[in-house]
Amino acid sequence: MSRVNSAKELETLRKAIIAIRDSSRSSIVVCGGTGCVALGAEGVIDGLRREIEMRGLNDRVELRVTGCPGFCERGTLVVVEPGNIFYQGVKSKDVAEIVSRTVEKGEIMERLLYRDPNNGSQAVQESEIPFYKKQMRLLLGNNSRIDPTKIDDYLALGGYAALVKALFQMQPEKIIGEIKKSGLRGRGGGGFPTGVKWESCRRAHDDTKYVICNCDEGDPGAFMDRSLMEGNPHSVLEGMLIGAYAIGAHEGYIYVRNEYPLAVKNAGIAIKQAEEYGLLGKNILGSGFDFTVKINRGGGAFICGESTALMASLEGKVGEPRAKYVHTVDKGLWERPTNLNNVETWANVPLIVNRGAGWYSKIGTKGSKGTKIFSLVGKINNTGLVEVPMGMTLREIIYDIGGGVGKGKKFKAVQTGGPSGGCIPESLLDLPVDFDELTKVGSMMGSGGMIVMDEDTCMVDIARYFINFLEGESCGKCVPCREGLKRMGQIFTGIVEGRGNEGDIELLEEMSAALTDGSLCGLGQTAPNPVLSTIRYFRDEYEAHIRDKTCPAGVCKELITYCIDDKKCPGCGLCVKACPVQAITFKGKKEPVILDQEKCVKCGICYDVCRLCAVKVR
Repeated sequence: MSRVNSAKELETLRKAIIAIRDSSRSSIVVCGGTGCVALGAEGVIDGLRREIEMRGLNDRVELRVTGCPGFCERGTLVVVEPGNIFYQGVKSKDVAEIVSRTVEKGEIMERLLYRDPNNGSQAVQESEIPFYKKQMRLLLGNNSRIDPTKIDDYLALGGYAALVKALFQMQPEKIIGEIKKSGLRGRGGGGFPTGVKWESCRRAHDDTKYVICNCDEGDPGAFMDRSLMEGNPHSVLEGMLIGAYAIGAHEGYIYVRNEYPLAVKNAGIAIKQAEEYGLLGKNILGSGFDFTVKINRGGGAFICGESTALMASLEGKVGEPRAKYVHTVDKGLWERPTNLNNVETWANVPLIVNRGAGWYSKIGTKGSKGTKIFSLVGKINNTGLVEVPMGMTLREIIYDIGGGVGKGKKFKAVQTGGPSGGCIPESLLDLPVDFDELTKVGSMMGSGGMIVMDEDTCMVDIARYFINFLEGESCGKCVPCREGLKRMGQIFTGIVEGRGNEGDIELLEEMSAALTDGSLCGLGQTAPNPVLSTIRYFRDEYEAHIRDKTCPAGVCKELITYCIDDKKCPGCGLCVKACPVQAITFKGKKEPVILDQEKCVKCGICYDVCRLCAVKVR
């Protein structure tokens, strides 16, 4: 790998890479993202390598290990070309047959095809699967086209062309103007206009400036940034390069969660390869522009996703936020002007520079442009990453893409925006998803977490869970957050344990206002969202817990009782065998079983294993 010294040399290199690629070769594309690795992808990949070698197919078949294509529910995912044959749920035992039947003979293995649970139809190609049909994968699309450890794959798809355009055809002010006109807003949670932030940082008076990529998403169930960094790290690096040139920065940092080892590994490989080609370092492409990037692994604290706490952590200090009256674009990292954006924001930049602000601004809504990646998880049939245009409704995302609620249950709510987001009820399913509309209904965009809940979810317990989560993740620096969350957690514990009192709801609302007004950073300021939204839309559940001492969803142990429906119980014994404390015993042959309430610990296992709905919750 030799250094590229000019834009012309880069284009010559790109053409050479494309020229040597044999379009007649078959290819087997395997997802190597963390989700599929957890489902056995490494065994599939190793098996395919051995099978290709054993059959002498190295010259005819290319094995490409890529990042996450999004459909995590169905991993391990394998695509065979030509034909774009999409296999899901692939195991090591399927490897030999995939090579012998599909690759060598062109036969389709029906048992590995996706089958629509709603109508039973099978999909041979990825584009035929409902999960993908309504998506607009501007960012995620390349995850399944490139090996993230090979810079040549990125170059073959036009990678770093936006950098060339920025360095040699645009002045920094023009780049910033283009980002402003595009309407790109920060995808890390705040939704602040990216171009405005860049402009402020460029105007800051200091010879030393920094740019930072925030890859420290800590929201439960969220993995958008991880998947982009794992699957296409060069798109992030290219965005950072363009931003640094526009701002006037020469040093950059990628702050990655310590729990993301594959993202750290692939980002490190990408940096090394970009340096070897001369796309990072001194005098990039002969432009006179210098820029270096270092990786910093986070300490595992949720609060370090907040900009000022992240910068404190980078400096080697305790990750605590500071007051916002001093902006980080003026005094950030080491008191120097600093521009921080998250992974998804940086990855959008090359697209805007390449295709223009006019193209980008046509996607989305008036106040929220472009696409947004969501991690769609919870009580839903199709979990995974989805990328959709801003403005798509919750109903389309949850039902058309997500396949609706699983196990025949009824939809109850969806929480957007992570632990500080709000819970949105069924009556608002037709809400367009963008920054402003979500805020209007008491939720937020956040980094893009989307947790679906069904009828068996207790909304009081959900609010309690998120308050307890945020209490544990609070840095404790400011009193409203430190003490307020602790006290709110105590109130919620009392409510779900049957010790709720009249006035608790009003007290929670009053304390929420105090947190919002008095907290130092976004964690405390937005922490009341799950509380206020569940009170707003599910107040009846709070009242049932407090006044009637019952949990309508049958979740809160202290407020429920399991019992046996004698008319439905045939005495099969499934619950007897499953009960961990022997609270259920046989009464007689083919007679209903007996549940001893004194012994019952309300674990719910009997309810889960009963196939005849003979175990009831009251």
